[in-house]
Amino acid sequence: MPESLAAVLVLDPALSTQAADLAGRFSVPCIDGTPLADAKSKELQRFLGQAVARETALVFVFDPAGLSLRLIGNQDLSIRCDFHGASTTYRRIKGGGRGQMIAKAVGFKGDAAPSVLDCTAGLGGDAFVLASLGCEVSMLERVAEVRALLQDGLRQATKRHEPVLDQILARMRLIEGDAHSHLASLKSSSYPDVVYLDPMFPERNKSALVKKEMRVFHQLVGDDADADELLPAALTVATKRVVVKRPRIAPALSGLKPSHVLEGKRNRYDIYVAN
Repeated sequence: MPESLAAVLVLDPALSTQAADLAGRFSVPCIDGTPLADAKSKELQRFLGQAVARETALVFVFDPAGLSLRLIGNQDLSIRCDFHGASTTYRRIKGGGRGQMIAKAVGFKGDAAPSVLDCTAGLGGDAFVLASLGCEVSMLERVAEVRALLQDGLRQATKRHEPVLDQILARMRLIEGDAHSHLASLKSSSYPDVVYLDPMFPERNKSALVKKEMRVFHQLVGDDADADELLPAALTVATKRVVVKRPRIAPALSGLKPSHVLEGKRNRYDIYVAN
């Protein structure tokens, strides 16, 4: 069963008002953890476990670096949205540009960059890569907790005031809402060139090989039980193609055979060319 958010913990007194506002949005307690600002992870885990009185729970943590989502209990997992850290910057600069597989999947032609509607944005990693390559990217994320992380990631990156980063962020637009409803509401004049889908795939094991981001997401969201319904809806609005990112072993979404496939070591891109 998916876990629900249990509390918001604030570790920086300067962020108390923001933390209280966020707790109000989610109707959960706001816990003052400022005395633990410099605590080690295990000490913080113990404090949170006692504060929420659950065997496992998900807690938002506000600290000077921004907002993170922590899974407390028998695992110490924490995720945040980061558009300016070392790994993100390295991927942006050294990731292979338009020669990388995701760029080939969305179909760049010459200098033109397609407009992309990312219906399953998550923490925005793929959207950021596409925006860094020149795409105008609209992002949808229906899970409110994940959307809050994404909003904070955009906010923290904007605070950097770095010209190149600012140009990328200007090409990213976060839309609040559910992908099914949004696709149904689009007018033909605002159809995107590409609809991008990366639905959650059922977790098969608990090994360390499963990315911590996905392990936290599975605790929060479970599986995207209605993912198969997204593909037919996406095909009605994409003017050029629909791109579905899948684990290499996963079946095709909706059982529909793609026009062609780009396959990597762990993931593949199923590409459906618009008629």
